[in-house]
Amino acid sequence: RPPELAVLVTGALMGAGDVIAQQLVEQRGLHGHQGPRTLKMMAIGFCFVGPVVGGWYRILDRLIPGTSKVVAVKKMVLDQGAFAPCFLGCFLAITGTMNGLSVEENWSKIQQDYTDALMTNYCIWPPVQIANFYFVPLKHRLAVVQCVAIVWNCYLSWKANRM
Repeated sequence: RPPELAVLVTGALMGAGDVIAQQLVEQRGLHGHQGPRTLKMMAIGFCFVGPVVGGWYRILDRLIPGTSKVVAVKKMVLDQGAFAPCFLGCFLAITGTMNGLSVEENWSKIQQDYTDALMTNYCIWPPVQIANFYFVPLKHRLAVVQCVAIVWNCYLSWKANRM
């Protein structure tokens, strides 16, 4: 199991990303803030993002052991080439489901948002992940990524909740 603290941090930072999205990006103000949306994003962080990403990092360390620069690049290529596309699709599907979209509406939203979100992912995450895999011990990777991810979580929340 992923360390409970890392999962808690992930959920909290997913919620923080949503608050930033609503307040700074969407400029909803305190009265327009959608509390249930923030709670949904936190739940996705606690129940999906934290456990799945934490588990993926353990699998990745078993598949490609070591901490050299070459190993870090190999891990990043596998992470960004295989894991990120699948993970992002699942994230968008889960968010749509939690927002009450029908299967057809959810599929349409995924088709609308997926490519843009994946291209944005590729602008942000490869250098972060190389540094993460090279410098950060496995037990701290999820927490480090989630600290960096506060901006990414803000983007994902805005993207996933745009109707």
